[in-house]
Amino acid sequence: MSSFGRIFRISTFGESHCPGVGVVVDGIPPTMSLSAADIQTQLDRRRPGGNKLGTERDEADQVQILSGIENGLTLGTPIGMLINNKNQRPGDYGEMQQIPRPSHADYTYQMKYGIRAASGGGRSSARETIGRVAAGAIAEKYLREEFGIEIVAWVSSVGNHDANNINMDTITRAEVDANDIRCPDQLAAEKMTAEIVAARKAKDSVGGVISCVCRNLPVGLGEPVFDRLEAKLAQAMLSLPATKGFEIGSGFAGTRMRGSVHNDPFIQKGDKLGTKTNNSGGVQGGISNGEPVYFRVAFKPVATIGQEQQTADFSGQETILAAKGRHDPCVVSRAIPIVETMAALVLADLALIQKMRS
Repeated sequence: MSSFGRIFRISTFGESHCPGVGVVVDGIPPTMSLSAADIQTQLDRRRPGGNKLGTERDEADQVQILSGIENGLTLGTPIGMLINNKNQRPGDYGEMQQIPRPSHADYTYQMKYGIRAASGGGRSSARETIGRVAAGAIAEKYLREEFGIEIVAWVSSVGNHDANNINMDTITRAEVDANDIRCPDQLAAEKMTAEIVAARKAKDSVGGVISCVCRNLPVGLGEPVFDRLEAKLAQAMLSLPATKGFEIGSGFAGTRMRGSVHNDPFIQKGDKLGTKTNNSGGVQGGISNGEPVYFRVAFKPVATIGQEQQTADFSGQETILAAKGRHDPCVVSRAIPIVETMAALVLADLALIQKMRS
């Protein structure tokens, strides 16, 4: 399905090489100030052609707000947004009409629907995420103004190179954006950058991990039992192209601890209870406990690479494919705003659900 959320609900549309992509957003409270500039900031951080580490496809990705706003205020009605595709080159994909790319969605889409948008991957392309980012930027503004919530993501690993000494309590987007790889550990950033440049020269790709923290959440967000906060975050993140893993709080490392070490004892923090440690990642019983929510998302190496690969065409005949087109050798630096805005969509929806109880 192309829709996400219950109250703060979005529906994205468009393919990688069609005239444009966009989103319809429903459930936005009325009288909130909103302009294209509020949305454009995150779109600029996501757009292709921004630095040497990404795809050579250069798109301005300027948002057009089509509905739902008057005199700079939301009307409470659906907001439609469109971003034109201006630098698409569907001719790059002619050879792939008959050859499904290894580890891409060409084969599964063709088998499921009997037809597919062969140029650029269609709906499976990361170009689809533009609509999510535009909608999520609105969700971020609502969360910031209503609750003071801050959401910051950063690249915590590329290949075998890991970031260290990141303070999740204070990290800012300015620190993240200080280098092209969007890793606030400068030494690790240099190693990550070299890894991506080497993969590009080899016509190959490399994967990585994005970490994210959401601060200043109120207690009570999350709907047991099937719409637990961590479950909705996992769904949101694993719906992104190229994702292969999600963990929250201590994650898989927590399985190596004893309960006596892993438990988060309660302590008084000002006028409310908090926890001394945060192995829970800000979520207990599927509900936010007021501590920072932090999680990690694993992104695989990009499937479309320029190296020759032995594979088979749709008829089963063995063939050699060296994919053409313009592709990221590593997606993580451009995926930062996508992770942030998807987290915002989850939190805004759950916040509005909780607000219905008051």
